[in-house]
Amino acid sequence: MNIITGKVWKFGDNIDTDLIIAARYLNTSDPHELAKHVMEDADPEFVTKMQPGDIIVAGENFGCGSSREHAPIALKAAGVAAVVAKSFARIFYRNAFNMGLPIFELNETDKINEGDLITIEMDKGNIVDLSKQVTYRFHPIPEFMQELLACGGLINYAKAEMLKKERA
Repeated sequence: MNIITGKVWKFGDNIDTDLIIAARYLNTSDPHELAKHVMEDADPEFVTKMQPGDIIVAGENFGCGSSREHAPIALKAAGVAAVVAKSFARIFYRNAFNMGLPIFELNETDKINEGDLITIEMDKGNIVDLSKQVTYRFHPIPEFMQELLACGGLINYAKAEMLKKERA
C-alpha cells in the first residue's frame, strides 16, 4: 500500500464533484453502481478506458463543489488507485481519506502526461514518472492518514481500534 504504480489519466483545474459523479446518479450509494459513471461528464469514455490501479493526475482545486462522499467512493470503486493534484478542495480532501482513497498534492502535475506510468512512494514523498525517469517530491501525508488509507478508510480504522481495545 505504501507504493502505488499506475497509468495516468489527466484532468484539468476545478474538477468538481459533479464531474466526478453527476448528481443524477446520487439516487444510489452502491459503490459498484456509482463506479459505472465516474468522471462521465468530464470524459464519457473514462470508465471503459481506464484499468483498475490507474491514477488520476489533475490541476488545482480537485473535488470542489458539493461536499458529497459519493465522489471518492465512486473513484475508489471504479479502481482509481490514487489522485494526484496541485490542490484539493478541503471537504474532498477529508472525504477521500475517510473513504480510503489515496490523494497527494504535487505542484508539478502539468509535467506529467496522460499515459505516463508513475509510481507514488507514499512514505518517501516521491512520485516517479517511470516514462520520463523523473522524480517529483511532495510532502508525505501524516502517519495517521496513512493508517486510515491502510485500513480502507475511517470506519474500518475505527472498527480496528475498537477490536484492539476489546482484546487488550
